Amino acid sequence: MKKIEELSVKADELQKSGLTTGQIADELNISTETVVWLLTNKKPSPDGIVPKDISINWSALGKNATRLRCTAQTLCDMVAEEAVLQKEYIDVVVGVSSSGVPVASFMASEMESEFTIYYSKKAKTEVDSGAKGAFSRNFSDVRGKNCIVVDDVISTGGTLTDVIAQTKAAGGNPIAIAVLVDKVGFEEIEGVPVVAMLRITRLG
Repeated sequence: MKKIEELSVKADELQKSGLTTGQIADELNISTETVVWLLTNKKPSPDGIVPKDISINWSALGKNATRLRCTAQTLCDMVAEEAVLQKEYIDVVVGVSSSGVPVASFMASEMESEFTIYYSKKAKTEVDSGAKGAFSRNFSDVRGKNCIVVDDVISTGGTLTDVIAQTKAAGGNPIAIAVLVDKVGFEEIEGVPVVAMLRITRLG
């Protein structure tokens, strides 16, 4: 249970620093439901019941630009296979803020594609349950272009469902989602294929 206690302490620290539940979930690579549990249950219940979630720590990659670049190259190779299957050219790489942005920028460079950032709805206040994310105006437009969406971890698929919906609403054509880790085992989200370096499968 030590790991849970450590996550609970970290979640408390991040909340006190002003992060929303969604931002804490992004930082710890866990679901927002797990974050809520960590913030309201300071220790596991007597029967040992804890949320069914997996914490992903990819800081060994994140703290080193060379490793991130190599990771991006691997994802580019995997995404290229999907693009060939669909007979599509990749125009824009969409990095989901904040953790998807570094890998996405390296991927855009590698593929000589345009680049844009999508600000997840998790960054907004949780009072507004109908909040949607938005594209940055400082980068490429997705209208009329084939897009690859890049994030670090899929915990529930909620963020990427929002990204896909907003990409389509903006006139973009999402052809694939690329992630480092898929904790759920999605083959696709909203009809868009998921390409994952690692896929976690629960047994039993």
